[in-house]
Amino acid sequence: MENIGQGTDQAGFNLLILSISLAAFMSALDGTIVNIALPTISSVFNISSSTVSWVATIYLLVMAGCVLIFGKLSDGIGFKKVFLSGFVIFTVGSFSCALLPDLLSSFPVLIGSRAFQAVGGAMITAIAPAMVTAYIPMKQKGKAMGIIMTVAALGTAIGPTIGGVLTQYLSWHWIFLINVPVGFCAILLGAKVIPTITPHDQVEGFDKAGALLIFTGLAALLFAVSEGNDLGWTSPAILGTFALAIVTLAYFVWHELGISDPLLELRLFKNRNFLMTNLVMSLVFFSFAGINYLLPFYLEYVKGYGASDAGLILTSLSVAMMISGLLAGALYNRAGGRNLCIVAGIFLVAGYYMLTLLRVDTTIGFVILCLVLLGFSLGLMITPASNMIMNSVAKKYQGMVSSLTSLERFAPLTLGIAFANLVFIQGIAAIARHHGITESAPVNIKLDLITAGFNLAFFFSFVVSIIILILALLARQEVHPDYQSGADGDAMTGII
Repeated sequence: MENIGQGTDQAGFNLLILSISLAAFMSALDGTIVNIALPTISSVFNISSSTVSWVATIYLLVMAGCVLIFGKLSDGIGFKKVFLSGFVIFTVGSFSCALLPDLLSSFPVLIGSRAFQAVGGAMITAIAPAMVTAYIPMKQKGKAMGIIMTVAALGTAIGPTIGGVLTQYLSWHWIFLINVPVGFCAILLGAKVIPTITPHDQVEGFDKAGALLIFTGLAALLFAVSEGNDLGWTSPAILGTFALAIVTLAYFVWHELGISDPLLELRLFKNRNFLMTNLVMSLVFFSFAGINYLLPFYLEYVKGYGASDAGLILTSLSVAMMISGLLAGALYNRAGGRNLCIVAGIFLVAGYYMLTLLRVDTTIGFVILCLVLLGFSLGLMITPASNMIMNSVAKKYQGMVSSLTSLERFAPLTLGIAFANLVFIQGIAAIARHHGITESAPVNIKLDLITAGFNLAFFFSFVVSIIILILALLARQEVHPDYQSGADGDAMTGII
C-alpha cells in the first residue's frame, strides 16, 4: 500500500487504535462468552451436550478456514473494505444467532447463523495486526500493539463472567445481542478513522484453489482434533478426516510453491528469524492451551473450589497478562522485541516448572503465584513477537502475515487442548495400571493420582516452554526496509 503522509494528530491515532481494539475485544470475547451458555441452549432445544458443542465448534472451524483467505484479500482490496464488511457480517450474524433460532424453532438455524458470524469474525481478526503495522508510525507500533493485546486479554478474561450473568439474569440470547451495539459503534468509528489507501495487488489474481485447499484442510484438521475424544481417535470418521487434512494441506503447500501470487507466501519462511518468531507464537499458544483447559479441573476436582471461585482465581492470569501487555508495548522501542521475548521466555519456563510442583496440599497462594507468573510472561511475549513478525515483511504482505499471526493464535489453542487432554487421560491410565487400580470406579481414584495426571500435562508444557526460550535466544529482530528511514511515515492522512 502506498505510503501514508503527514498531518495526523494524536487523537486520530488513538481513535484508530480504539477501532482496532474493538475488533480484538469482540473476537476474544466471543471465543469465551458462548461456552458457559451451552448447557442452557442444550436444555432449550432439547439436544445432547455433544450436539450443542457445535455452537462453539462451527465458529472455530469457519474462523480457521477463512482467516488466511481474508488476509490475502485485504492486500488486494484494502483493509478498510474488509474490516468494515467483517464487522457488518459479524453484527448481522450475532443478531441472527440471537433471534432466528427461537423464531424458527430450529437449532440448525443457530449453527448456520454462527457460521455466518464466524465469517465476519475471520475478516476482522485476520487484519487487525496488519492495520497497526500499516497505519501506526514505527515509534508508536509497540505501544499500540500492547494496548490491543491487552484489550483482547480483557475480552478473554471477562467473557465467562459476562456470559454467566447474561445467561442467568436475562437469557442466552443476550450473549449474542451484546455484540450488536458494540459492532454498530465499531462500524461507525471505523468508517470515520480508517483511511482509504491504494492496495498493492489486484483482486483478479486471487488464488481460489489455494483458498479451497486451506479452508478444507484446516477445517478437517481442527474437526478431527476437537472431536477425537468424543468419537474415538481410531474411529473411521476421525481417521478419514485426518487423512483428508493431511492430503489437502500437503497439496496446498505444493500448490502455493508453484504459483506466482499465492494465498500464503511460504517462501517467507526461508527467512530464519521469520520462521523462528512464528514458531514462538504458535508454541506459546499451544503450550498455554492445555494449562488454560486443565487448571479449572485441578482447582475444582483436587482443591475443591466451586466454579465461580475457580473462575475468580483464574482471572489473576488475565490481569497479569493485561499489565505485562501494556508494559511490553511501552518498552518495545527501548528494550527491543527480542530482549523482551527472552525475558518472557525465562519467566515462562519458571512458571511452567512451578506448575509441575502442584500437589493435593499445595496452597492457593502458590497456585495464584504460578498464574501471575504465567500471565505476566504471556503478555510480555505475545506483544513483541507479534510486532517482530509484522515488521519483518514487506508492506505488500501485511494482510497475509496478519492473518497468519491470527491463525497462530487460535488454531494451536485447539491442538493444545486436545493434546493436553490426551496426555492427562493416558497419564492417569498408565499410572493406574502401574498401581493395579484400573478396575476401580473413577470416584475412588485417589486425588494424588489425578494430580499426577495434571503434572504430566504440565510437564509437557514445561518442555515446550524450554523450546520457546531457545527459539527466542536464536531469533534476531529485523525491520524490513519498508519501515526504515521513515518509510512508513510518522503520521497518517485520512484519519478524521
